Amino acid sequence: MQRVRNTSRVRNASSARESLTRGSFLAGAAAAGAGALVGTALSGQAAAGARAVGEGAATAGRAARGLTYRGVMYECQDGETPHTGWDRARMRSDLRVVAHDLHANSVVAFGTGVERLAATAAEAAERGLHVWLQPRLADLPERQILDHLAETGREAERLRKQGARVYLSVGCEFILFVPGIVPGDNAVERVQNMLAGNWNPEEAQRKLDRLVPLAARTGRRVFHGPLTYGAAFGDKVDWDLFDLVSVNYYAYFADPQGYVKELAPYRAWGKPVAITECGTCTFEGAPQAGGMGWDVVDYDKPEPEIRPGVRRSERVQAQYLTEVLDVYERMDLHAAMVYQFVTPDAPHRRERRHDLDIASYGLVKPRWRTEDDPTSRWYWEPKESFHAVARHFAARAGGGGTAGGPTPRP
Repeated sequence: MQRVRNTSRVRNASSARESLTRGSFLAGAAAAGAGALVGTALSGQAAAGARAVGEGAATAGRAARGLTYRGVMYECQDGETPHTGWDRARMRSDLRVVAHDLHANSVVAFGTGVERLAATAAEAAERGLHVWLQPRLADLPERQILDHLAETGREAERLRKQGARVYLSVGCEFILFVPGIVPGDNAVERVQNMLAGNWNPEEAQRKLDRLVPLAARTGRRVFHGPLTYGAAFGDKVDWDLFDLVSVNYYAYFADPQGYVKELAPYRAWGKPVAITECGTCTFEGAPQAGGMGWDVVDYDKPEPEIRPGVRRSERVQAQYLTEVLDVYERMDLHAAMVYQFVTPDAPHRRERRHDLDIASYGLVKPRWRTEDDPTSRWYWEPKESFHAVARHFAARAGGGGTAGGPTPRP
């Protein structure tokens, strides 16, 4: 699926998970582990809900042109410390790097807090980037989540009217983040209940079938540009509600044709298809772990530790991203967004067992000024994956499509 990110500390009922945040959890649990579980349990097919339309119908008659949008996800959340949450000055500096050094032409501003989401989107637009706005308020009553969506949508519409290229995603994997669909007080507990079979898939789907259209209507009322929803791979979604199909995808195949086959049903909807999250962690075997790469951290220790036998490898992360981005280009998908730019609360350290960046999907590695405290002067360094993605984006700059994207439904 995706990662619950740092929308505040996500605590489990047990003390063993007290330090597990949205960044460290949905930097994993949701990523692919829960995502695959959800899709299989709810739909029984990879692209659940896809209509019986020929795979080539959506693209027949036109030459492949590669991705239209190539980009990265940028988190707008509180951190685990006063210094690791969203910061306006850091955001501006980071987006300069995204545009000029990573050679991205698109960015996803995701998280909570309408003001910081809007500020990030505005800065990205000023730098010529296409913008996706995706609110991720979680573990609160549905009404508050929808109100937060509406406020975010109004800001997206304001930017769109000013000439920015903006998409609005009405949310992300509601089954994990909205209370009442699956038992559990937070996303961690919901995933645990799903893995243990302590939930009713049919009932959960009925609730999603009510909530997702409600979110789509909420978005349409305030935003008149292209609309989508960040679905886990396999989620059953009526994509006729939206202008493009979006899937968070963390699969691994030794044969690249596996990705093509698995994603093909999404194209049956006859709409642009976007990979709204993709990536892997920074250790040998991480791609095979899919979205569960985060689980190499042992949170039962007094301080979180990387489990024995896990070997850091920036090369593995770089190779995986290069391969899947090449596949998405050849498939002529609409967009591919790498998860994510930086995870400030997962610092890179010299001692392997405390090198939490090993379990990070970030393209850059945070360096704290001290072992225990980032201070306001923490900084990041690019990983091999950053350079690999930058080379890919730069090589295709101007080679992909330049159309503004799907036409929003009236």
